[in-house]
Amino acid sequence: MSSQPSTETTTPVRIHADRSAGTLAIDWADGHSSIYEAVGLRWLCPCAYCRGEAGLPGWLDTGPTLTVEQTRLVDVHLVGSYAIAPEWADGHHTGYYPFVLLRDRCPCAACTAQRSSDPSPRSREVHA
Repeated sequence: MSSQPSTETTTPVRIHADRSAGTLAIDWADGHSSIYEAVGLRWLCPCAYCRGEAGLPGWLDTGPTLTVEQTRLVDVHLVGSYAIAPEWADGHHTGYYPFVLLRDRCPCAACTAQRSSDPSPRSREVHA
C-alpha cells in the first residue's frame, strides 16, 4: 500500500481565482472542492524566501504582519501539470504550490477535522 495520495485526490479539474472575493477554488477529480482564502494561501507559500532554506527560517517564520498588498491575489499560473504559482499584488510570485500540498491543506471543515484527528506527525505540522 502506497503512502502517496491517489491521483484523483490531487488532480484538479477546475481552478478558479476570484480576485474580488480573494479566494481560490479548486474542484478535484474525486469530486471534492476546496476554497482557499487569499490570506491563508499567502501564509502557505512554500518558496525559499517565505519558508527558509539551508536550515535558516523564512520570512513567514518571523511572524510578519501581512499587508493588504501581500495578500491580494492578482493572478494564478499553472506550473506544468503539478502546481500553481500565485502572483500577489506586492509582486511576490516565486511560490509554487504543488497540488499535493493544496489538497493536503484543504481548509474545509471535513479535511480540517480529519487532520486534527490524525495522530501522524505530518498532521501536526502547523500551517496558517
